[in-house]
Amino acid sequence: MISRTWVFVLLATLTHATWGGEAVPAAADPALEARVTAVATELRCLVCQNQTLADSNAPLAVDLREQIREQMQQGASERDVVDYMVARYGDFVRYRPPFKATTVLLWAGPALLMLAGFAALYIRLRRRRGEAPPGLSDEQRSRAQALLADGAEAGRK
Repeated sequence: MISRTWVFVLLATLTHATWGGEAVPAAADPALEARVTAVATELRCLVCQNQTLADSNAPLAVDLREQIREQMQQGASERDVVDYMVARYGDFVRYRPPFKATTVLLWAGPALLMLAGFAALYIRLRRRRGEAPPGLSDEQRSRAQALLADGAEAGRK
């Protein structure tokens, strides 16, 4: 029984190792592939949103890289490809969108959120400074003294 298990593990390991192979370049022309990669690094994956098209393996990213490759094979420049993608998907497709009226919140948003946080902290601290610490009522004070006195007596025994 144990020998069959080891034979199975060995065959599974050998079979899995034969699946690997040398990576085939996507384009026969390395210069074209370098241009495709350069453009794909400037564009955002619309599925992942935190990766470039070059870094993402999402099916849409693969399709968009193939579209970039086809356009460049037909003679389009890098600028033409980026303009096409922006026209189709908007400025969001750019990994570094330009600063203009439609993207001002994208650029200024983090600073505005940080300023709002500091303002809220400042207001909270100002309000706290003006408040007097809560006092004890006479009943609470006498109860606390009784508890302390009972604790002190228990500690002496």
